[in-house]
Amino acid sequence: MFTLSAFYIRDFYMIFVKRKIALKKTFPLLLLLYSITTHAQSVRKYSNEFMNISVDAAALGMSNAVTASSGDVNSGYWNPAGLLTIEDSEASLMHASYFANIAQYDYAAYAKKIDDRNAWGISLIRFGVDDILNTTQLIDNQGNIDYNRISLFSTADYGFTFSYARKSQLKEIQYGVNAKVIRRIIGDFASSWGFGIDAGLQFERNDWKFGVMLRDITTTYNIWNIDEDKYNEIKDAVAGQNQEVPESTEITAPKAQLGIAKKFEFHYDYTLLAAVNLNMQFTRTNDIFSSKAVSIDPAIGLEFGYTDLVFLRAGVGNFQNVVQIDGSQKVNFQPNIGLGFKYKGIQIDYALTDLGDQSAALYSNIFSVKVDLSIFR
Repeated sequence: MFTLSAFYIRDFYMIFVKRKIALKKTFPLLLLLYSITTHAQSVRKYSNEFMNISVDAAALGMSNAVTASSGDVNSGYWNPAGLLTIEDSEASLMHASYFANIAQYDYAAYAKKIDDRNAWGISLIRFGVDDILNTTQLIDNQGNIDYNRISLFSTADYGFTFSYARKSQLKEIQYGVNAKVIRRIIGDFASSWGFGIDAGLQFERNDWKFGVMLRDITTTYNIWNIDEDKYNEIKDAVAGQNQEVPESTEITAPKAQLGIAKKFEFHYDYTLLAAVNLNMQFTRTNDIFSSKAVSIDPAIGLEFGYTDLVFLRAGVGNFQNVVQIDGSQKVNFQPNIGLGFKYKGIQIDYALTDLGDQSAALYSNIFSVKVDLSIFR
């Protein structure tokens, strides 16, 4: 049997978006041991990946190509410099389900403009799997299967972010920073705290917008606390393996995102926002452009608007070199579409990711709501 929590603990989200795998809501012993043991790797290619799943259906409809154009309450996630674009105060909510509704992803954010040069925001992300079957004690000391020994537990990741944005002395440039607190819980087996910093910048000239987002610039440092009693209960499940308690530290390596965007207006009522992102990791991955020094995954997004009331969105991204069964490589990509409505400060957005099941990504229907709180005054 396979387990969602095992890869979830192991931060395999980005691996599973490359390969579809049937998941069952069970907790096999072998992968539990594997997932806990792999925390011994201090610096990992995939770490705290729940923070990279993305928020805001409007951005997801454009394949996340919003580093340069983001300018609302969700900028705390995409580029904190964009918080300066809000007029007063805004709030946002989003919910998504993944892996056949097994994993629940929730997001809430609030942002407020202090004055013409300063703004701040807060946000909370939760990615969790509840009521997982714990079968580690299924077999008693006599070798008998006792279903009464099965218990339930939950595993969840939390990301709390405080954002601050400021306009520079050069009116065309604005910048922002994020301070992140990460909390991860694996039932009674293990838990961790993590801390990290992001930094972003936006620049506009001749109606062209440019953006830079540096995630985990100081490396996000996670400290794990593993319950040794719980670990001792399961460490001998595989003879000769998992005999030592894993190390208690985990480091998330920095990432960078570069973006460019421009909005075109037609006949007063129509607009077209075109945006491009270059998402970079400083290690070799399956991205379409990959080397030992850096891997680059491009993304392209479009948003067609009518009277700032109705929005149609489309995007393509997640270009990956995927190894086929015969050993050959194929470039996969992920097309997304989206739809949005905005009326009197309330905006409702929808996104369908991986349109037509083109890539190996785990597609989902995403809904989000954004509210300009000044309408209630």
